[in-house]
Amino acid sequence: MKNNYPHLFQPYTIRNMTVKNRIVMMPMGSDLAGHNGQMSDEHIKYYEQRARGGVGLILVENICVTFPQGSNGATQLRIDHDCYIPRLYTLAEVCHRHGSCVGIQLNHAGASAMSSRTGMQPVSASNIPSKEGGEIPRKLTKVELFSIAQDYGVAAQRAVNAGFDLVEIHAGHSYLISQFLSPLMNDRTDEFGGSVENRARFCRLVIDEVRKAVGPKVPISLRLSVDELVEGGNTLEDCLEYLEYLSDEVDLFNTSAGLNQSIQYQIDANYLKDGWRSYMAKAVRDKFNKPTIAMGNIRDPKIADDIIARGDADFIGLGRGLIADPDWCVKARYGDVSDIRKCISCNIGCVGNRIGGNKPIRCSVNPDVVYGEQYKKTKVTKPCSVVVVGGGTAGLEAACTAAEVGCNVTLLEKEAEVGGLSVQISKIPAKTRLGDFPRYLKHRASKLDHLNIVTDTEATVEKIRCYKPDLVINATGSVPLLPPIEGLHENLNNPNAKVYSIKDMIENLGHYPEDLTGKKVAVVGGGAVGLDVMEFFAPRGAEVTIIEMMGVIGNGLDASTSSSMNECMNKHHVRKMVHTALTKVNADSFEVKYGETEETIPFDYGFVCLGMKAYASIWDEIQQAFDGEDVEVLNIGDSVRARRIIDGVDAGRHLVLSTLDRLGFR
Repeated sequence: MKNNYPHLFQPYTIRNMTVKNRIVMMPMGSDLAGHNGQMSDEHIKYYEQRARGGVGLILVENICVTFPQGSNGATQLRIDHDCYIPRLYTLAEVCHRHGSCVGIQLNHAGASAMSSRTGMQPVSASNIPSKEGGEIPRKLTKVELFSIAQDYGVAAQRAVNAGFDLVEIHAGHSYLISQFLSPLMNDRTDEFGGSVENRARFCRLVIDEVRKAVGPKVPISLRLSVDELVEGGNTLEDCLEYLEYLSDEVDLFNTSAGLNQSIQYQIDANYLKDGWRSYMAKAVRDKFNKPTIAMGNIRDPKIADDIIARGDADFIGLGRGLIADPDWCVKARYGDVSDIRKCISCNIGCVGNRIGGNKPIRCSVNPDVVYGEQYKKTKVTKPCSVVVVGGGTAGLEAACTAAEVGCNVTLLEKEAEVGGLSVQISKIPAKTRLGDFPRYLKHRASKLDHLNIVTDTEATVEKIRCYKPDLVINATGSVPLLPPIEGLHENLNNPNAKVYSIKDMIENLGHYPEDLTGKKVAVVGGGAVGLDVMEFFAPRGAEVTIIEMMGVIGNGLDASTSSSMNECMNKHHVRKMVHTALTKVNADSFEVKYGETEETIPFDYGFVCLGMKAYASIWDEIQQAFDGEDVEVLNIGDSVRARRIIDGVDAGRHLVLSTLDRLGFR
């Protein structure tokens, strides 16, 4: 068997732990635990999938050492009592059976805890909230600090008893230890505040308690926000200084970045390049001569291998990439990189579900993060013909899924290429990662003997009947929503006007000047599409105005994307007009109304981005044509209701499988 990327797949030993390769699964909250903090069967299966996929070291998501005070989630794992050891032991045992080492991240949320979940006021280094609008915490006493440090030690001992090979102390991301290290959240005047040494003192206490508990053979990892990337926060140089007081008992540095208010650099925004944070890992590695983990939107195995080869880091941290494809490692090492289902950094099913949503982790491109591709094991037991109308991401997932279980599938696509709206959106510079998914789907489809894709073909009932279908799936997607606003339809796509849609922008991406200083851009609609327009024009110097009828811009966005968009709008002084209605569209201006005030917004480029609506032009015909016949019909994705990729892909997998099961084909 070939061995691609030799640097990435070399073993590495830290104290008594030998990791078979340099790939580390990052500790990411999943909300898969039970409400009592115990590891569920689903949880264990989720980690087992990644161990089976070849990950060298799995770092289990942050686990609460002091409950309820230090809890940061409604279903966060707990390790504050011996009763949690058996299930943790089962997890470690399962991962070891697949050759993976396994560590666990110990954490106290501090001011990032919520009283609505814990029933008590959050605690911290000082009475400073961990984020804008957050709860005001109570300042911890010295006695409490020593007690919490001891909780870390006891938790570490339980982890070792449960069979974990490594323990990690979370000292970043606006959690309790981070709140002591960061000058933004620590204004104490005692020995735990002020100087760098004093701010590092609590972390030092924790490290010492953990080392005392685990002994000399078990490695300790320290996760850091190496650069907080917030004005007034710790910089890389500050981190290197405080680590002088912490490094001696630390065996591995997990070099992350960001705080709550810069979460787009902690949970990387989609525009950030593969491995963009590796310079942080290199700086720590060079100074302390200890192994580091580099991370940051790493999707490409070649880039990961290069980071190891040039000595920036000793390990590569993959987070969302392993949610998207638990087999990333085996595909990179032995297979075809095109088979990797790359994370598109949309942050919808992972960040969006968990942070503020209290929902289990999901993924836009991987419809089953727990059981993976087990569905392929149950094939159809009799011939089944499936016709899919529409080759967007929902239609492609449906077609591939049906073919993979043995159906004979024909996909009809009216355009010359499949991929749908995601291909178009990925042409926007900040959205290029989105294109990885349709590329993966096309590659996956090309390998399936039971799947025939017919492009440049408008589906009709007559064409569908030619394939004698048992199941017809309509997945014709969505089109822009254009309500009957005065002047809108007359000026949109009018060569004598300056009014455009997102589609027009995409088609003209290569024609916009790099420098648009002094040009006025007005965007109607402050949702995801309108913000894509803003994100393209504002950095080029244009004076951008966003007009939104609701009271908030970016409603429904995940925390990382929302933070990223707010940063862009603030940096480039974007005018935000909320509670504002569009009343008329002129050739070079929008007329709007907010309250009793009317205003005309002039522009050089005016964009109408009022969302999308279902496009199901043939659905009624399909229903009528096959009514009363032994043919099942399904409508999935945006052609039901304009939503997100995650919804259509989920239906393309699970609704199709459940329908085949219900009809008795499996």
